[in-house]
Amino acid sequence: MPEQPLPTPTPAPPVPVHPDELENLRWSAFFGNDHPVELEIGIGKGGFLLRRARAYPQRNFLGIEWSNEFYRFAVDRMQRWNVRNVRILRSDASYFVRAKCPRDSLLALHVYHPDPWPKRRHHKRRLFQKPFVDVAAACLIPGGRWAVQTDHAEYFEIIRDLLLNHPELEPIPFDDPDFGVAEARIATNFEIKYLREGRTMYQLAVRRISQTKS
Repeated sequence: MPEQPLPTPTPAPPVPVHPDELENLRWSAFFGNDHPVELEIGIGKGGFLLRRARAYPQRNFLGIEWSNEFYRFAVDRMQRWNVRNVRILRSDASYFVRAKCPRDSLLALHVYHPDPWPKRRHHKRRLFQKPFVDVAAACLIPGGRWAVQTDHAEYFEIIRDLLLNHPELEPIPFDDPDFGVAEARIATNFEIKYLREGRTMYQLAVRRISQTKS
């Protein structure tokens, strides 16, 4: 009996994002389909992103990470799991949102444990500033969800004021299993580490208002 040829292995998905792909970005061309898109800023090792992608294969996920070490780890992790609805970008998140992210396009935005830059002279480096919040809100679809978690109380007060005083955003429950939050836990690497250290978690979720309230 002749030996049967081995099946051709399916190539790993092109998880890393090439900068050229960000020019005139359209999600349908970027992902090759019209599925809803979720964006996570600061993915770390990619644990939360991986769980989301595996649980919701009919959604697309883009993760942004600045640390080259974490970026490379997360890319390898997604390729080993052969997930095909995730792309990972190494970039400054504020720049991406302001200059590249299509408006009215995101089903959800996840920002968990952003760098608090605790020294006063470094506060200008913080992600959450009014210009960023204005554009990020505009990137959500009407009804789109934005969830934030931090262990830094002072930074959380600033984040809360920016989001709750924004005219296009309104508060919603943080817990939502459909978006990866159950019993007030998201189970990122940072959350697990900080809870072991006894730190308090500060959480907020908002959504973009679908129409102007009377």
